[in-house]
Amino acid sequence: MILSLRTAGPAMLNHLKIRDFAIVASLELDFRAGFTVITGETGAGKSILMDALGLCLGDRAEAGLVRAGAERAEVSAGFDIRRHAEAQEWLRERELDGSPDDSQECWLRRTISADGRSRAWINGSPATLADVKALGEMLIDIHSQHEHQSLLKKDNHRALLDGCAGLTGDARTLAGLWQQWQRAAKELATLTREGDRQRERLDLVTHQLDELDKLGLAEGDYEKLEQEHDALANLGTLLQNGDSALDRLTENDSDNAARCVQQALKALEGERGRHPKLDVVAELLDSALIQIREGASSLRHYLDSLDADPARLTLLEDRLAAVHQLARKHRVPPAGLPELQAALATELAQLQRSQDLEALTREVAALEKNYQAAAAALRAARQKAATTLGTDVMARLTMLGMTNARFEVALSALEKPAAHGLDDIEFLISANPGQPLRPLAKVASGGELSRVSLAIQVVNAKHSPVPAMVFDEVDVGIGGGIAEVVGRLLRELGEYAQVFSITHQPQVAALGHQHLRVEKFVQDGHTSSRVRELAHDERIEEIARMSGGITITAETRKHAEAMLAGA
Repeated sequence: MILSLRTAGPAMLNHLKIRDFAIVASLELDFRAGFTVITGETGAGKSILMDALGLCLGDRAEAGLVRAGAERAEVSAGFDIRRHAEAQEWLRERELDGSPDDSQECWLRRTISADGRSRAWINGSPATLADVKALGEMLIDIHSQHEHQSLLKKDNHRALLDGCAGLTGDARTLAGLWQQWQRAAKELATLTREGDRQRERLDLVTHQLDELDKLGLAEGDYEKLEQEHDALANLGTLLQNGDSALDRLTENDSDNAARCVQQALKALEGERGRHPKLDVVAELLDSALIQIREGASSLRHYLDSLDADPARLTLLEDRLAAVHQLARKHRVPPAGLPELQAALATELAQLQRSQDLEALTREVAALEKNYQAAAAALRAARQKAATTLGTDVMARLTMLGMTNARFEVALSALEKPAAHGLDDIEFLISANPGQPLRPLAKVASGGELSRVSLAIQVVNAKHSPVPAMVFDEVDVGIGGGIAEVVGRLLRELGEYAQVFSITHQPQVAALGHQHLRVEKFVQDGHTSSRVRELAHDERIEEIARMSGGITITAETRKHAEAMLAGA
């Protein structure tokens, strides 16, 4: 089944393909931008879509997810990343961006075999689950009563505040200043603590490098020295054996290799043409004769070039002795001396820099001053942004019926500076009067946490780096006017991001830009699940069913039509 939904604006999650997953035999969905609602009877399989998507994003795989009787389950999700520079860069760095023609789309694919083994791919290339999860967190955020991937992590509170205030670049710059300061401070501390030892090492390295510089052995020189020395040391034997080889090749008048081959060719001359194999033999002998003559000529030139120079031999022996002496001293192979020389030169440069304690102290002080100035400016900007964010979130919590709630973005000074600044940042919430503000992750009620999450996401939508969001039954425990507010906030969020919501509330379902219904059916004795896009009249029936229970009356249909008209 292929469900195609098209609008002018690009969607983030474009495609979802499911095969032999849970009770889904085969399903292909094409999504669009905006707010998508997903409804259906309890047990119809609405959560299967989210489970399948979660699997693509790196969730744990279990053999029980494979459809009964199938060898394996397969799920693929296709994302449009043309406007997601961070995801594009992440893929390029790992060479997972596919071909240039496919650079605007990213595919995540996961399979689970019946024995529980799973595999993952990014754009067709095998990938680790760690990479799949890292990329998935950039692409889509899944929220439920018990799982808020981003908002329950305190580190993300700081990133969210910076994103809302446009401070992400400033925070990145501050982290760079911190790293520079810490590197220089560590070097200074090491120098101060180990100054005497480093000075001794500096003297030793300077002396060792001086010896190697005087030796002047370049890469490959040792092999050439050995080769030349061997030739001169064995010159007599070399000349004798070389002359003997020439004699046998070409210079013996009565019996040499070249003459023997010529005679063989002459013997076969009259037989050429009688059989193709004889022609091949003759060609091989012709080639052999040419090579014998060329080999003899090269050997003669080499022997002529040899010169019995005792002074040169002595010079080579002295130089090789010096090389071997230094190699033994440093416990490296003779040919490894040039590599050692380069390593010592690098170490010497580092030691010489470290010895300038006064200059390094000034550098550390300057780097700390730069960091502190940038951190103070960022702290001031964050304090201002925290007040604004808290006010905006509170306004939406009031709309969501949490009129007695208090929400605060708390900044508390750290004991010592950190890469991200001078303050710890955390979202705090008090859901009821008289209760103290507590960390967002410790809110007991799933319904309250869902509303807080929704309020924050709506405020952050214009700045969020995650352009697709899923809310799984975010409206549990609410109804009436508050349910309509939730729907309107999700629809508002859909103006800036792609939003999916599984809902049981007709007020929420009526406000979707598109409406998908999940249905369960039995065919040939097997239970399956399917998804349909609902046309306008079908939406009226579905919303009426959600509103009116078992019996759908004219009044419930009329009310459903009114809700759709008011979306």
